[in-house]
Amino acid sequence: MAKERPEKAEETEQMIEKEVAKEAAEGGGAGDGRDMRAVLLSGFGGLNKLRVARKVMPEPQEGELKIRVKACGLNFIDLMVRQGNIDNPPKTPLVPGFELSGIVEAIGGNVTGFEIGDRVMAFTNYNAWAEVVCTPAEFVYNIPDDMSFSEAASFPMNFVTAYMMLFEVANLREGMSVLVHSAGGGVGQAVAQLCSTIPDVRVFGTASSFKHEAIKNSLTHLFDRNADYVQEVKRISPDGVDIVLDCLCGDNTGKGIGLLKPLGTYILYGSSNMVTGETKSFFSFAKSWWQVEKVNPIKLYEENKIMAGFSLLNLLFKQGRAGVIKGVVDKLLALYNQKKIKPLVDSLWALEEVKEAMQRIHDRGNIGKLVLDVEKAPTPLMANDSTETSEAGEEEEDHELDTENKERMPFIQ
Repeated sequence: MAKERPEKAEETEQMIEKEVAKEAAEGGGAGDGRDMRAVLLSGFGGLNKLRVARKVMPEPQEGELKIRVKACGLNFIDLMVRQGNIDNPPKTPLVPGFELSGIVEAIGGNVTGFEIGDRVMAFTNYNAWAEVVCTPAEFVYNIPDDMSFSEAASFPMNFVTAYMMLFEVANLREGMSVLVHSAGGGVGQAVAQLCSTIPDVRVFGTASSFKHEAIKNSLTHLFDRNADYVQEVKRISPDGVDIVLDCLCGDNTGKGIGLLKPLGTYILYGSSNMVTGETKSFFSFAKSWWQVEKVNPIKLYEENKIMAGFSLLNLLFKQGRAGVIKGVVDKLLALYNQKKIKPLVDSLWALEEVKEAMQRIHDRGNIGKLVLDVEKAPTPLMANDSTETSEAGEEEEDHELDTENKERMPFIQ
């Protein structure tokens, strides 16, 4: 793997230090209680682009809440952001992360419905992986007393995405069938749980074989992700399925549309097949899109099939549908209070362990959600890995992470 030139790396580090110094000069410096720890992405690329740094603590603007963060969710989209493998990526350096849970610490002007001390979960347009976050109140939701902060950090992205696709886009009803890829991941498990709330819904899932024992009871039929799942589905259900939820893209698009029954719905909500190595690969990007079957609208018309896409982050932050999402969150919390759904937490990681956590999700090793626990102390093996990088580390940052860390035992609630 090509390494970043030493002079380029040094220039990037100098830029980061200047940025931190500028923030300190404008808002107070370290040691006065107004700074915080945060995960910083210095540039797009490999794991070596991540580090924990101190930044000036934000204060709420009008319409915002200041939240003392307890836990943050880690999603596959965060991995793609790190690589710069998204449309119109933001400028770096930046603090990654889109969801969190914590306690309301301060309230900006014109905010109602919240009090200091409230336990909440929230969406934020980046900046989640920090000790303190300010985000508009319309993206913040009170959580039940019996919901842990790790569960709350696992809830918004996964369950809202699953609910919107199943009920708002595909109109899931009694007796229907669903095929979901990456069934062992956070969204996949949320889909399985939500399908169980509707009578007589059959769920077909694909997942890595080592996950099958842990998740087999949550799905009706489970196939190895590398097997010919199309033939397996047709053997069980010759007419196909009513809903296909695809986070892979590539040649799975054509396969998914081909499996639909008349009036069935295919929904693309990710493109994880584009991620193969630690850094962005033009070859993987080109291969994935080359394999996407060209969709003929006339054929969709003739076969009575529906093709759709869903991006929760775009719906929230670009298309102004926070009110719609609030209604969905209310319905989901009602299901949680009825003990019908419950977030599945794979493992907890300190901020300083973000590289190891990200490697685990890259390796598709998680069953459920990976969570960054802001108050958790790093293990001794990782304690010095993500803070100030040593000279030896700068020379070897592209190496494979320690096998023992990648095989860390999951924490499942």
